[in-house]
Amino acid sequence: MGKEKKVTIYSIAKEAGVSPSTVSRVLTNSANVNSEKKERILELIDKYNFTPSAVARGLTDTKSKIIGIIVADVRNNFYADMYVACERAAVKEAYTVMMLNSFGDIEMEKKQLGKLIEWRADAIIHMGGAVDSMKTNKEYAELVNSVAGTIPFVVTGKLDGTNCYRVQIDAAAAMDMLVDHLVANGNMKIALLGGRIDVESTYVKYNRFKDLVSKYNLKENAVLTDNWGGYSVEEGETTMDMLFKKLTLAAKPIPDAVICINDNTAVGALKSIRKHGYRVPEDISIVSYDNINLASIVEPGITSVAYDYEGFGSTIVRTAVDAIDGKNVSRMIFVKPKELIVRQSSDYKRNNV
Repeated sequence: MGKEKKVTIYSIAKEAGVSPSTVSRVLTNSANVNSEKKERILELIDKYNFTPSAVARGLTDTKSKIIGIIVADVRNNFYADMYVACERAAVKEAYTVMMLNSFGDIEMEKKQLGKLIEWRADAIIHMGGAVDSMKTNKEYAELVNSVAGTIPFVVTGKLDGTNCYRVQIDAAAAMDMLVDHLVANGNMKIALLGGRIDVESTYVKYNRFKDLVSKYNLKENAVLTDNWGGYSVEEGETTMDMLFKKLTLAAKPIPDAVICINDNTAVGALKSIRKHGYRVPEDISIVSYDNINLASIVEPGITSVAYDYEGFGSTIVRTAVDAIDGKNVSRMIFVKPKELIVRQSSDYKRNNV
């Protein structure tokens, strides 16, 4: 630990190999602490000239009954629905939740994690942002590791090099649902649209899709878009525009169907398809993920994989609470998608030879 870094009760605890509450007891002389541990802690306090904050001085083993939730972007319906599901589950467990919206900014996530630690959250849940990245941010992982021994940390993605708990939707199973449905309706030229390949859930879907192309012997001109755009309506439209341009330049036919990475991109793709003079589903079928309200509002309604948000949220919170209580909790839990909601956008039988 270098002096250029901010010294906290948690960094002292990490270097001393003890819990933050043990450091607090030494600071307040409020309980007996093993003499060897106490000496080690006092040496570090002197070494870094550490002056504890009021929060640090008051840190004990008493639960705050607060669960902190860092969300990538609450404007995204998926995260909004997930937060509400987690909040409901937490209330049933007599916990209060504290949500922080990071906008997917890693520096903001680091600060928010620090704040939740200062506010003595009993557990921290992180959805999206840093924990969705295929390449783990080392500084963030180190920060998580500095507290993971005393504060359970639950993610809906991954965080390599940490001892966090992972509760994830089975993205591969969701892709199976969509491709099985499309193939059953005679679609053999299928494009995958939207998202970013550096996001774990998209990466999993992308690779599962490639496996299914081989499994079903889809035609050679089945298209994987390489213009990975994002997750918004606007990005869905732009990426679909780029796919049309790519196919035109290569003199390839349009796809029978498009799998969009979420419902927002599906709405954007729908706009682009109409703009180019094609019909949904007669010319091109559209399917997607998340089954947010938008999927049923647009015309035609969009076929989408539905998740059990309440069940998913309950599993996340149950994992956090059990970890708080010191119970033996699985470090990796997959939650199966609930069902495929078939709507007009893909409810069309196509005759392909």
